Amino acid sequence: MEFYGKNKQQWLSTFLELPNGIPSHDTFNRLFAALDPDEFESRFLKWVTSLIDKTEGETIHIDGKTMRGSRKQGCKAATHIVIAWADQNELILGQIKVEDKSNEITAIPVPLDALLLKGCIVTIDAMGCQKSIVKQIVKKQADYVLSVKDNQPELLEEITDSFKMLQIDEDYQEVDYGHGRIETRKCSIIKDLGLVFCSSKWVGLKSIVKIARERIFKATGKVEKDTNYYISTLTESFKIEKSIRKHWGVENKVHWVLDVAFGGGPE
Repeated sequence: MEFYGKNKQQWLSTFLELPNGIPSHDTFNRLFAALDPDEFESRFLKWVTSLIDKTEGETIHIDGKTMRGSRKQGCKAATHIVIAWADQNELILGQIKVEDKSNEITAIPVPLDALLLKGCIVTIDAMGCQKSIVKQIVKKQADYVLSVKDNQPELLEEITDSFKMLQIDEDYQEVDYGHGRIETRKCSIIKDLGLVFCSSKWVGLKSIVKIARERIFKATGKVEKDTNYYISTLTESFKIEKSIRKHWGVENKVHWVLDVAFGGGPE
């Protein structure tokens, strides 16, 4: 912050009085150490919310991140945070520090409760695929696309069975040719929840989703395939695929910046 201030001092002087110049690193440190973190988070979140250009269909991605270089000597674990990221506004709406990845479940409801989500699409990885979280999202008048993995074994089994036995209602395919590879992504959805016997437990559930990816590396000819499953309140394969694709954009737009641009070293 000191470095930024010194580089932008002329511009900052147009609206700030700086009789003693830019504060030092130690001054910034003392200031933030004196603040109540919960109160600061609350005020900051309200300020950020006021800046958001509300866009119909904005995607809000909730994702956990272990901060590289945060495991200091004598500490048992690195710092882990849960981030709420608005894709179209390209803005971090809030972040919460948790003890470790397993605590994401208890942390995710906090930003969901604080944010105005009406008309938005919320995406969360498998850790956030919880009935209470789904209920909270629907109560906020938002849609969801949630990853389903082994932490919900009953739901996952019923979804995979559905894709083996039922007819696909709609699919959408996209092909990318960048980064030295050809990647094909096919999004298939089924609206018939007859084989998802636990569907009534997931508030607002309207479709189950399969994303099949195939990557062909041009230099070696190597082929990689993987399949992932999701649940959603949405019923359009195009919109669902785009929402899932944008979720992984958090890696490039947020996590990569925190690790590389801010100089986080390896664990």
